[in-house]
Amino acid sequence: MRRRTFRRIRAQAEACLHHHVYVVLLDPKAANDPKILQENPARNPAKPCVYVGMTGLPPAERFQNHKLGIKAARIVQRYGIRLLPEFYECFNPMPFEAAAVLERELAEDLRAKGYTVTGGH
Repeated sequence: MRRRTFRRIRAQAEACLHHHVYVVLLDPKAANDPKILQENPARNPAKPCVYVGMTGLPPAERFQNHKLGIKAARIVQRYGIRLLPEFYECFNPMPFEAAAVLERELAEDLRAKGYTVTGGH
C-alpha cells in the first residue's frame, strides 16, 4: 500500500514539473525594432539580443515551433538563431507558477546586465 501511494504522489509531483523557461539568441538586427529599443534604454550594444520565454514543451521543441510559425513570437520566428541553454537549463523543469515568475525575473536580470531583451512578460 505504501509503495503504491508513494509512486502515485511522485507521479503527480513530476507531472506538475513540466514547464520551462528558455532564452533564444536573436540576430543583432532585432535590436533595430523600435519596441525592443524602447524596452532596453540602458542596453549594451556589445552584448547580444535575446528573447526570454516560458513553455510547457521542451525548449528545443518550442524553438522549432517558433521557427515554423506555430504559436510563434514574430521576433523569434524572424530573428531567432539558437537557444542559449547556459542561461536557463539549471532551472528546468518547474511548476507553471514558478516558470511565470522566473521568466520575468530572468528577463529583468539579463536586461540589468546590459543584454537587449524582449519577451519575459
